[in-house]
Amino acid sequence: MKRVGVLTGGGDCPGLNAAIRAIVRRSHQHGFESVGILEGWRGLTEGLTRDLDRDAVSGILHVGGTILKTSRTNPSKMEGGFEKVEANFKKIGLDALVAIGGEDTLGVARSLHERGLPVVGVPKTIDNDLGGTDFTFGFNTAVSIVTEAIDRLHSTAESHNRAIVVEVMGRHTGWIATYAGIAGGADVILVPEFPVDLENVCNHLRSRHKLGRSFSIVVVAEGARIGKDENIVSSRGTDAFGHARLGGIGMILAEEIEKRTGFETRVTSLGHVQRGGSPTAFDRVLATRYGVFAADLVKEGKFGKMAALRGNDIVAVDLADAVKSLKTVDPRLFELAGVFFG
Repeated sequence: MKRVGVLTGGGDCPGLNAAIRAIVRRSHQHGFESVGILEGWRGLTEGLTRDLDRDAVSGILHVGGTILKTSRTNPSKMEGGFEKVEANFKKIGLDALVAIGGEDTLGVARSLHERGLPVVGVPKTIDNDLGGTDFTFGFNTAVSIVTEAIDRLHSTAESHNRAIVVEVMGRHTGWIATYAGIAGGADVILVPEFPVDLENVCNHLRSRHKLGRSFSIVVVAEGARIGKDENIVSSRGTDAFGHARLGGIGMILAEEIEKRTGFETRVTSLGHVQRGGSPTAFDRVLATRYGVFAADLVKEGKFGKMAALRGNDIVAVDLADAVKSLKTVDPRLFELAGVFFG
């Protein structure tokens, strides 16, 4: 019997429990024992675990968050961090580990594989910016949440003849802003991939008003930059992976739009509401497919791999390739959104 560890690291997102459930159920079919590692990589540096049997994962498919908890712990930034992970890996009696996470979590997984640990990855992030896969689970749910918010903001913006700026998550890439902006009929979409030209934005809003459209919706990703300015941060300090806490570009945009155009402007920052709640059917199915495939990779001894979606197929890609570079918004998709800005 193999003893397989499962952990969730980084930011939480809808679908994590569906993936955990799938890994445990498939591992059980293979005759493996599953062990939950608590609070991401912190659990392997401190030996925090819980048993994961069929009862433990019963009824969690639709539940948001993660029953294993999570953290942004980075062993590579801790003194003797990797050595602690390796020691606890042995102490817990693991034969393999399935790490569920985004760029940072799977970057650690890649490093551990290079040190000889048998690790498999599962891609999750609402930002959908992980290389090697067409989609990560959590993204579809986040887009659905943001789209609903935009739909609701349309009615209040129109009632008051206002411009409303909607700030959404997206540190390095604007996948959420782009998809939700297109789906919600936003009038302007601003993303990190393309610097923001404030005067162009204001000219577009003026043009709309001249055409008799008395309200506008502007969707902006938190990592978007105004010209060559730095990212807007909401507080000092960084996390264990060196990321500053972003937030505030929506307020700056709203103030500038109102000052330059004279149009009454409000801002709504959706924040962590994008991460919460039950996953969509798409994310439940995708997370389940990833989890089953990851358990199969363990059975086949194919370590250093990540489950990935290519077209409609789940395939194995190298962890090193998956975290080599971020997947940015396709300019052709962004140009599609521009067709409706008028």
